[in-house]
Amino acid sequence: MPDLAHPDGRKRCPWPGLDPFYVSYHDDEWGVPDYGDRALYEKLVLDGFQAGLSWITILRKRENFRRAFDGFRPEIIARYDKRKVAALMADEGIVRNRLKIEGAILSARAYLELMEKGPGFSALLWGFLDGKPKVNRFRRRSQVPAETPLSKQISKELAARGFKFCGPTIVYAFMQAVGMVNDHLVTCYRHGELADPKRG
Repeated sequence: MPDLAHPDGRKRCPWPGLDPFYVSYHDDEWGVPDYGDRALYEKLVLDGFQAGLSWITILRKRENFRRAFDGFRPEIIARYDKRKVAALMADEGIVRNRLKIEGAILSARAYLELMEKGPGFSALLWGFLDGKPKVNRFRRRSQVPAETPLSKQISKELAARGFKFCGPTIVYAFMQAVGMVNDHLVTCYRHGELADPKRG
């Protein structure tokens, strides 16, 4: 695929196209290392809701999700009851999938358990990488994997702790989004900035 001609002249990964909303997400969020426990929980849940859908669909609904899910505060979500699930199923602003909604609740409970009795959510995840992002050097989108041995390992660990919708493919998309791996193509200006934060 030829490089897209962005108005600012910068070369980017091809997946956001020229959609200003998606380009902004690509430039400002995707691949930026995130170490916040609650932010990581939110992103894992949203990646779970993405299953079978495009990420831009979820991204455009993200503020609706934050409203509907009480700011993704696990301590509140863990206490959701059948009435709240019914309300979420009636909310046209989000993806209305009962299994995914119930999965978010179960994942919130697993998160709280991990925060109380385990190393913490961020510490668990980043511990697989000794706290530092893995910098890949892909030149073409076709080279980027859908899952890796590490995403399978993390998926297995999360599932064992009670998290839902955390299969290896979902986990790898999550790892890309939160900067555990730098999967910007080497031709993209953000690859170098994230690989060497002094440039960013």
